[in-house]
Amino acid sequence: MRELRYVGPRHLEWHEVPAPRLGSDLAALVRPVAVAGCDLDEPIVAGVTPVTGPFPLGHEVVAEVVEVGPAVADVAPGDLVSVAFQISCGSCVRCRRGETGRCQQVTAGSSYGMGQLGGGCDGALADVLHVPYADAMCLGLPADVDVVAVAALGDNLSDAWRTVAPHLKDALEPRVLVYGHASIGLYATATARALGAEVTYVDPNEENCAVAEQLGATVECRTLRARTRSHPIVVNSSGDEAGLRSALRSTQAGGVLTDTGIYFGNDVSLPMLEMYAKGVTLVTGRANVRPDMPAALAEVLAGRLRADLVVTRTADWEQAPELWGTPGGKLVLVRQ
Repeated sequence: MRELRYVGPRHLEWHEVPAPRLGSDLAALVRPVAVAGCDLDEPIVAGVTPVTGPFPLGHEVVAEVVEVGPAVADVAPGDLVSVAFQISCGSCVRCRRGETGRCQQVTAGSSYGMGQLGGGCDGALADVLHVPYADAMCLGLPADVDVVAVAALGDNLSDAWRTVAPHLKDALEPRVLVYGHASIGLYATATARALGAEVTYVDPNEENCAVAEQLGATVECRTLRARTRSHPIVVNSSGDEAGLRSALRSTQAGGVLTDTGIYFGNDVSLPMLEMYAKGVTLVTGRANVRPDMPAALAEVLAGRLRADLVVTRTADWEQAPELWGTPGGKLVLVRQ
């Protein structure tokens, strides 16, 4: 079978590799039909992350189930599923607590399509993908679902959900501030609007600002460094140190800021005195996406969470070597 591999910066190739087989009674084999480019894929392909090739790519995936082990109960051949990007057993202590990104049964950080950052796992840009814990990792989808709209459900969309949804329940005011950069900020905007919150979206990228405006946000298309009016719920998806400091200073007293950025090898200075004085909560770290996938999917299927608007580029599967990880908005590759 073929899989797309990162060989080096801006150098991607299809490789012929042996097709996977069922690894256990709990596993499934799936055929990817739509794979979305994660926000992390662009820096990986550009060669600015601490990973070296070759390794397989792709981890936001909708797929058709091809084969299942005898102990699999929740999915069957022919089903359409979204597969969580993190490998998780669903039964260890951490998985039962909802910490599916820290499963005790696998190598720490195990995730599809990230090379060393993901424990050297397989990639979803392949003819067949092995899912070691099918019932734990797969979420069934309606047969007529828009696969492009939900392609990122197994990572960026659910990552964005956790930045907003849990905090809106306790917020005195349903107001959200998003410092954007790529798709997570836009998915956070879509989530907040779906749940009835007012959103202010800040981003110097005009194309992103246009999408945020379509989603119903108040848009400030400008640098992230200027302080913004205080909000009780703040999301920083910029990965920019100055943007993070500005976002923290724009977080209301008693508020919460969730930062989804990855700062490779850098120490980041924070306005700790101001954070202390205001009692600001800073949340960072890998999202545990599998528990949030059903709720995010329900909002998409109800037509309230407009994930479809975030996807600005679709292309044929065969264009993967040329388009994967390139700038220009959220990309979904579709295979017939």
